Amino acid sequence: MNPTPTPTTAPRDLVGIGIGPLNLSLAALAHPLAELDAVFYEQRPTFDWHPGLLIDGATLQVPFLADLVTLVDPTSPWSFLNYLRTRDRLFPFYFAERFHIQRAEYDAYCRWVSDHLPALHFGHHVDSVHWNPRHGLFEVDHTHLDDHGHAPTTTRTRTRSIVLGIGTAPHIPEPLKPLIDAPGPPVLHAADYLEHRDRVLAADHITVIGAGQSGAEVFLDLLRNRPTGREKIHWLARTEAFAPMEYSKLGLEHFTPDYTRYFHALDEPVRDRLVAAQWQLHKGIDAHTIAAIHDELYRRSLHGGWPDTVLTPGVHVRTAGRLTTTKIELHLEHIQQNTRTRLTTDAVVLATGYRERPLDRFLAGLHPHLHRDSAGRPHIDDHFRLALDPTVTGHIYVQNAEIHTHGVGTPDLGLAAWRSAAILNTITGKNPYPLPDRTAFTTFGLENNRPQIPPTRHNRTKKPLADRI
Repeated sequence: MNPTPTPTTAPRDLVGIGIGPLNLSLAALAHPLAELDAVFYEQRPTFDWHPGLLIDGATLQVPFLADLVTLVDPTSPWSFLNYLRTRDRLFPFYFAERFHIQRAEYDAYCRWVSDHLPALHFGHHVDSVHWNPRHGLFEVDHTHLDDHGHAPTTTRTRTRSIVLGIGTAPHIPEPLKPLIDAPGPPVLHAADYLEHRDRVLAADHITVIGAGQSGAEVFLDLLRNRPTGREKIHWLARTEAFAPMEYSKLGLEHFTPDYTRYFHALDEPVRDRLVAAQWQLHKGIDAHTIAAIHDELYRRSLHGGWPDTVLTPGVHVRTAGRLTTTKIELHLEHIQQNTRTRLTTDAVVLATGYRERPLDRFLAGLHPHLHRDSAGRPHIDDHFRLALDPTVTGHIYVQNAEIHTHGVGTPDLGLAAWRSAAILNTITGKNPYPLPDRTAFTTFGLENNRPQIPPTRHNRTKKPLADRI
């Protein structure tokens, strides 16, 4: 049994667990706050953002202004524009006129930030989190991994606050889980696509499952790299259509702090219904990618004939298995027709999305203190804090683990800086990042809890709305 690790430093104000874009945003905004003693731990050796999906030409679905800091502090040295300046690339970017940057460029930008923030500690695996009532502090035990993945040292850090930013994990549907690690033809999640791309392209027939953005990008990349007339690609989707993402100006206001506050105040059953119904706000395909797919398919039909592709929505994979050592058999059901068939293929790419990583591994020592909703999920207040017993006087904040309480904007990069600033304002109690009271033209709900705007020379003479109708 390992001895209890001894704290090596004075108590911290903040420990961040996980270093993805959201906690990296928090670290970047915390960096100039001299009064805040913060440290961040990540088990991976370096910053790594969806490396399997950095497909050449694939772009973010949010504008470049949705970087780590700009929407709350445009003057920050950690902005995307300053990153370009340090690379002498501002003028090329200016003339490129790109509002949506490539994913690979966003990844490079985040790596640049992570390389310059001293509070970040990679290669540190967090083992447990406990509350020490005698000291009134959280205790975070973490192991420093060496270059070979061994665990030579374990350390304890005490802290007043914790921010969990452990991200999401690739989702594998149950019928396909037995095929993932089995030998034979490739069956992989899109998160690993680039690593296995050559092997997938070498297969005689390829099936892509999933009609979100990653599924569309994988299908397009495969299509562009298969011979005309001999593409041999199936693209299957459970959704009823290869649907575009909602990208109208007012539709995008669902990704504002205004909507987040409105959503949080709704009853739990209403929130659950909305999350399920609003999938097209964040799980559809952007119009540019849909157009590129159609253009490529059309180009391949210019000289007569149709490309050897099958695009079928509304299909559910019931079961799956391997035929001998070279083939995969998918048992399919068409939901609307209530018909079934079988598809034999040589490679499968699962673009089946991601799920929030469970917090229980980190919160096992806090289970008696944690408040949960009717579905067993943690209660999370409007300051992104877990609801804990009053006996626990410290606070645990979450990032990208609160879609059930804060809505579809939870994983959206456009809200990263605002949420990080809100967390830092709460932790410091000094409001270092003043945030706007209003962020949307839409008023969500009949009750408006925004602060009243004092009369000005522009509005003091206006009549009440009821009098003007």
